[in-house]
Amino acid sequence: MVRFTVLASGSKGNCTVLSGGRTRILVDAGLSCRELFKRMKLAGEDPATLNAIVLTHEHQDHVNGLAVTARRLGIPVYCTEATHRAWTRWLTPRRQMSYAQWLEMVRKQAAERQAEPEPVENDPPDDLEEAAVENSVASVAPASSDPASDPSSNLPPALKDDPTWLPAIEYFSAGQPFSIGDICLNPFTIPHDAADPVGFVFSSEGVRLGFATDLGYIPPNVREQLRDLDLLLLESNHDLEMLRDGPYPWSVKQRVLSRVGHLSNDATAEFLADDYDGQAAYIILGHLSENNNLPELARVAAERALLGRASLLANRLLLAAQHEPLSAISF
Repeated sequence: MVRFTVLASGSKGNCTVLSGGRTRILVDAGLSCRELFKRMKLAGEDPATLNAIVLTHEHQDHVNGLAVTARRLGIPVYCTEATHRAWTRWLTPRRQMSYAQWLEMVRKQAAERQAEPEPVENDPPDDLEEAAVENSVASVAPASSDPASDPSSNLPPALKDDPTWLPAIEYFSAGQPFSIGDICLNPFTIPHDAADPVGFVFSSEGVRLGFATDLGYIPPNVREQLRDLDLLLLESNHDLEMLRDGPYPWSVKQRVLSRVGHLSNDATAEFLADDYDGQAAYIILGHLSENNNLPELARVAAERALLGRASLLANRLLLAAQHEPLSAISF
């Protein structure tokens, strides 16, 4: 059975659980670990059964609970290398120092090097020392069935205090499909103001699910990916008039409206009317803005675009919410 559960969707946090066969993955971790586990319990999902976390991009509403959740469950994180670098930079404090402080630091480092004893023949080479450190990290106890237990408690203090430490990190590249257990993932590039943002087509047991949020427009490559789907989760972020008349600073409005911002109700409706093939059983509208949109406006725009194609068997229209999970969809 394939099961798709949106735990949260919006500017305050995004998380979705996807199950296929014996594999269960979390797509983005934009809620705190505590809230994420709470939502999973409400949705009938067990956090201890998660096999991996997959990231679309590094913005805070998609990674807010990433490190704590991955550590607590002892599971790997899959993302592009550029996304990982950007997330690491975001979490690493930037230290500023004067030239005098920098010069003093250099002098201390030089003095420490001079004070180091001469290496003896029995000393292991640097690469073996590094391997020993890696082995100490790899020997962390696996996650227990209790999600409250934290395997990072067994880490050396230097790693335990590192906010960017993850149990394991696996890189993928847009355009190159890969698998996690029984789920095949096909990542594709989307236009958004992040380091290397992606959408996905997930496949398992003959079921195909499209996942595309946080994109300023729908380019040809995305249109091509969002075909022959059983389920489509697509962004419908804002109403144009509400955004223009709303409380955001003009610079933020420009960002949202740009080609690396977010899809409006009108842009989503245009895709559904002109480029969508009408094959999906479910269409989920996601990432609705709480300040610049209303669920009724997003729904009406999409329903008009579908021109009566929605029914109980095809193109059933659902809206993902920010503050409560959407009922699970099973195939």
